[in-house]
Amino acid sequence: MALTDEAIGKIKEMIISGRVRPGEKLPKEADLAAELGLSRNSLREAVKALTLVNVLDVRQGDGTYATSLAPSLLLEALSFIIDFHRDDTVLEFFEVRRILEPSATGLAAVRMSPEEKAELGKILDAVTVESPVDDFVATDLEFHKKIAVGSGNSVLASLVDNMSLPTARARIWRGMTEPGALERTLAEHRAIHGAILAGDADLARSWATVHIGGIESWLRTTLTELGRGERQSCSMTHSTRAAWPASSAARARRSAGTRSSARSTRSPRAWQAAASAG
Repeated sequence: MALTDEAIGKIKEMIISGRVRPGEKLPKEADLAAELGLSRNSLREAVKALTLVNVLDVRQGDGTYATSLAPSLLLEALSFIIDFHRDDTVLEFFEVRRILEPSATGLAAVRMSPEEKAELGKILDAVTVESPVDDFVATDLEFHKKIAVGSGNSVLASLVDNMSLPTARARIWRGMTEPGALERTLAEHRAIHGAILAGDADLARSWATVHIGGIESWLRTTLTELGRGERQSCSMTHSTRAAWPASSAARARRSAGTRSSARSTRSPRAWQAAASAG
């Protein structure tokens, strides 16, 4: 592994120093190995690793090229890593969104063209509160992505996009369970769009903060209540088991009661599965 790390470092230095520029072809494998003082096996492993993170592009029958190294391309690797997030980190992704998205929204208010602002309005018009929740959330993702791209900052847009995806299932859950959630979301989206149309960066930032903060606050409260309910359920089950006779009939009743309790109190993993299935 140390030899592969050395090979990665040397290829990285070639790119950073300008020896190989974005989009340019690297020397042939044998020539590059000799130039860098590496074995061809180490070089191949390094090329594979750098291909996975979109630094290099191996074209069959043509050779190996440096990619464009555009931020959006390089940050795709972050998306792969984020896919491994745990359920209990969703709130942390909302916190990051609350930091990033208001800034992106403020920039979009002054940088989006009139045509882009009009397109943003069309995205909003594509759904109503009567739309299926999955369609509503898909449009929600598109709306926020369009704003992030409209910020004119490709790094910020990529980060916002990557931070948004892990929270999608929480938004589906909210749409399925909280009365008035879709109406409130649509109203906040229209307020954000109105501020962007007016070119009011401060107002756009404020509405984005309210919007993201509201979802985060709801999720934090709901997860706390779920955790409290699960603890109470476990406590009641333990007490009941101690009190009931240990007959086979009593055991059957306990089993049925436990299953009923499990159905009535959804854990975060249970709602996540339900949201995904929906």
